Amino acid sequence: MNANLTRRLKQKKRIVIKIGSSSLQHPNTGKLDFLKMERLVRELCDLRNSGIDVCLVSSGAIAVGRTFMGMENPQSTISRKQACAAVGQARLMMTYQKMFAEYHQTAGQVLMTKNTMIDNVSRKNAQNTFEELFRMGVIPIVNENDTVSTYEIQFGDNDTLSAIVASLVSADLLILLSDIDGFYTDDPHENPDARLIRDVKQIDEKLFHMAKESTGSDVGTGGMATKLNAAKIATKSGADMIIANAKDIRIIHRIFEGDFVGTLFHSNYDEDFYISDFIEETLYL
Repeated sequence: MNANLTRRLKQKKRIVIKIGSSSLQHPNTGKLDFLKMERLVRELCDLRNSGIDVCLVSSGAIAVGRTFMGMENPQSTISRKQACAAVGQARLMMTYQKMFAEYHQTAGQVLMTKNTMIDNVSRKNAQNTFEELFRMGVIPIVNENDTVSTYEIQFGDNDTLSAIVASLVSADLLILLSDIDGFYTDDPHENPDARLIRDVKQIDEKLFHMAKESTGSDVGTGGMATKLNAAKIATKSGADMIIANAKDIRIIHRIFEGDFVGTLFHSNYDEDFYISDFIEETLYL
């Protein structure tokens, strides 16, 4: 990465970081990986100490609840998943609170549904809440409200949710931490000749054609197509977006040093882009 990119990233003042379910769990047991979570918390606290507003979008409530309750089968009814979310969200947030407290940092929970963004009053209230949390030095931890969400009001995946949050809070950078190094010309798990695209200045139909709906994880919901959709939301809202691998959480500070493997989607602000309209037109089916 060049010096211009390093300067570009060091100028960021408000960032949203998304990490998926599979990145926070031991693959063999499905239980929380406390070492990885602790490294994540330390990275976020260090960014906050440097004066950057930080927001974390963290999925995993259903998976955590399912594991804690001893339910091995991920194919459950909606009510069973929502019950698992109720248990898992509390345990996930409790774990985060304890870890953030070790670094004298406060975290706050924000749960959202599509209706939060569609309704003008709810959206403005959410926006005001985020702004107040940032002013107070709190790190918001955002997740979809899986306990009450049904198909009609679900975002469906946290890649999309994180981009919507980035748009809502006027973030200038969105980082998607995933189980893949970035955006590839094809699925690298299936095609060894797939090539990593390091830099994307324009999102077009060719990129969407490359994107795959599948994902290698059975605990998350987002594939490469959802990440590309997230990039569209983020860049049109004025934020850069980076896809990077969550295997080593220290990649977060390496991103700000300009020394990382990943894909950078350049911001392409569109003054005619309204996030509420976009959600109604594309997600509210």
